[in-house]
Amino acid sequence: MRPFYWFGWSLCRFTFATYFHWRVYHPERVPLAGPVILAANHASFLDPPLVGAGVKREINYLARESLFRSRAGGAILRGVNCVPVDRDGAGAGGLKAILDRLLAGGGIVLFPEGTRTRDGNLQPARSGIGLTVIKSTAPVVPVRVLGTYRAFGRHLKFPRPYSVAVKYGQPMLFEKLRAEAKGCAKQRLKEIYQQVADEIMGAIARLKPGDD
Repeated sequence: MRPFYWFGWSLCRFTFATYFHWRVYHPERVPLAGPVILAANHASFLDPPLVGAGVKREINYLARESLFRSRAGGAILRGVNCVPVDRDGAGAGGLKAILDRLLAGGGIVLFPEGTRTRDGNLQPARSGIGLTVIKSTAPVVPVRVLGTYRAFGRHLKFPRPYSVAVKYGQPMLFEKLRAEAKGCAKQRLKEIYQQVADEIMGAIARLKPGDD
């Protein structure tokens, strides 16, 4: 890890260990090198650093373009591998930025639901992550974050010291759907994007609380 990223990573790990009493399950399922998509449920602003702090490699994150406007803020965000995208990250520029990081052998955190849950429950997956998966060659590791809604959900102004956990699932490859997508009709391509998104969300849902 580069020194600045290592400092931020270490600070996050210390905070999660002391304030949130975190638990990490199966980080060994995340490749330590090469492109990888970490696809997680989204309940809190805590989720991106939680997912990234649980693995011993640099990870890239999406952040709204507006957060990069100040010189100091932009430098800090770039130092911890944040990728500037539009508000929902669904534009062509955002997709290119994500694919560029993956092509360079990086890992990136994506949220199939697209936005934070309002009630703590899992939400339906949007097709955007399916498009990203199909256009890349990266394996997808489903990730379940637990406790972050209680700790710092939409309904809270400040984080509370509830226990949180992060669980990494078995990598998913999608080779057959990637091969089909190369020559199928446009309508079928849209179906593939949603199918991939739904399969990822299903894998996330199966990472149950309390399982080892």
